[in-house]
Amino acid sequence: MATAKLGIIGGSGFYDMEGLTGVEEAVVETPFGDPSDAYRIGMLEGLEVAFLPRHGRGHLISPTNLNSKANIWGFKSLGVDSIVSVSAVGSLKEEIRPLDVVVPDQFFDRTRNRATSYFDASGLVVHTGMAEPFCPVLSALVADAAEGAGASVHRGGAYVCIEGPQFSTVAESEVFRGWGMSVIGMTAVPEVRLAREAELHYATFAMATDYDVWKGEPVTVEMVIANLGKNVAMAKSAVRALAANLREMENACGCRSALENSIISDTGLMPDAVKKQYELLIGKYVD
Repeated sequence: MATAKLGIIGGSGFYDMEGLTGVEEAVVETPFGDPSDAYRIGMLEGLEVAFLPRHGRGHLISPTNLNSKANIWGFKSLGVDSIVSVSAVGSLKEEIRPLDVVVPDQFFDRTRNRATSYFDASGLVVHTGMAEPFCPVLSALVADAAEGAGASVHRGGAYVCIEGPQFSTVAESEVFRGWGMSVIGMTAVPEVRLAREAELHYATFAMATDYDVWKGEPVTVEMVIANLGKNVAMAKSAVRALAANLREMENACGCRSALENSIISDTGLMPDAVKKQYELLIGKYVD
């Protein structure tokens, strides 16, 4: 099976990655079921890239039903060490205008029905640090690439992730604004949590499509799709620029050793079946 260094998760409106050469599709089996789709693997600006449409081709999977465990595991098994997630968001701040790009550095989890950790099996307890959930090094590179593609970029900010699939009420939107949130979306969680547990560099390229509902105008799919259409070409250009400049990622951020001091279970007493199931994630820490 082909391998890749950079993983791209395409969100709403971003269903393919033009410019990939030598493309082959990889259907990856994981202990957690099937990913959203086959991974398209090829070369982009001299870098090995794996692309996955988050909602599947045709946008057939809702946010709650996404198998993020399988999606992130699949990237890890393909050799990916960095993931850029492209997603549509609503703005919760006046200065973040529709068509702007936000590269968040924090998230606030308001989901209710999602598995948010790989480590929920008996026999393995892991407490992973999440103080800086998005990789600061990769996030800076993503922001640079977006600016180079002509976007108005906001570096940093908090992404509040709601369950969906409905949009917010006005009361919810106002509360999130009062909490200081920057943007609102439905997909960053649990991706960002799982990427940290998989010791991957992870950054989000969040494209603002609307002002949520707090400015008095209801959010509609038509509005979101219209603004996504204007932004997707820019996003793809930014991803190509990122691929051209991204080579070996160092571990100054600590992403590649996130589990080093996080496994609290006695590995000598850990069941062999658990060791085998999670070897991809904990193999280097378990004798």
